[in-house]
Amino acid sequence: MGLISRPHDKFFKETLGDINTAKDFMKNYLPKEVLEVIDLETLTQQKDSYIEKELEETFSDLLFKTKIKEKEGYIYFLFEHKSYPSHKITIQLLKYMTKIWEQKINKEKKKKLPIIIPLVVHHGKNRWNISLKLSGIIENYDKLPNTITKYISDYEYILYDLSDYKDEEIKGNIKLKIFLKILRDIFKKDYEEFIEALRESIIALDKLEKQEKGIEYFETFIRYIMNTRNDLDIEVVYDIAKEISVERSEVIMSIAEKLIKEGMEKGIKVGMEKGIKEGIKEGMEKTAKSALRKGASLEFVADITGLPMSKLKEIQKKVKNEKN
Repeated sequence: MGLISRPHDKFFKETLGDINTAKDFMKNYLPKEVLEVIDLETLTQQKDSYIEKELEETFSDLLFKTKIKEKEGYIYFLFEHKSYPSHKITIQLLKYMTKIWEQKINKEKKKKLPIIIPLVVHHGKNRWNISLKLSGIIENYDKLPNTITKYISDYEYILYDLSDYKDEEIKGNIKLKIFLKILRDIFKKDYEEFIEALRESIIALDKLEKQEKGIEYFETFIRYIMNTRNDLDIEVVYDIAKEISVERSEVIMSIAEKLIKEGMEKGIKVGMEKGIKEGIKEGMEKTAKSALRKGASLEFVADITGLPMSKLKEIQKKVKNEKN
């Protein structure tokens, strides 16, 4: 549908931007040896984002500050949406971590850099099949002696490739499970399989709202799936919601009305812009026709209207035909 900007970003940040859900994710999915040295009670979300504007349709990020071995440290989430595994992500992560370190040096005048643990959440159509280490994308690295590799930077990120997850591997609170399951299933080729996954998610969301009053999250969820699945119709979602709860179906109707309104507003805006451009063009052509009727040269008319010579010759021909 494409009616709102970056629905994946809103869905990601409304889920893992909730500090309790972020903690729940880390408790369930961080490697045991990493979790042991992190004090999750000190976990706080930072406001900064490091994604370049041209990559915002594909990536989102979240930065959390915490204590790692009793010292200031950070956990950096990079969420990769609807993309294909690429070696570039290893460089991107390094660049984003460097930006964080630069802030510490330039703004806070730190002399020692804090630890940053990078996490990548992937749910594209293809499984992750590239190295998790920087050294893994450096040519011939594994054949180099230690006398050389000791001068080469290296790091490793933690990957969560959701396309591989089985139902029993998806853990956490209701919100986290809904998030992970729908990310895993959103690109399912089998439409009926996806519809069944959607039904399960709406049932879970109904429970979530009763617990946490999650109407806003429900809307974010619906907008995300409607924008991501081009083969999904709002009426189908409405019918599923109606089976589960009258309240849910009413929310779907409200969302549908908003989507239609947004679509109309977008259409009006595009139409206005198009109309203005066409109006200017039409005005210039009328000016050209009037000047040519009065005997002005093609060169002079081209200067005052900016119209191409080919268009002016076409108008000139029409003016001559009017006289005949």
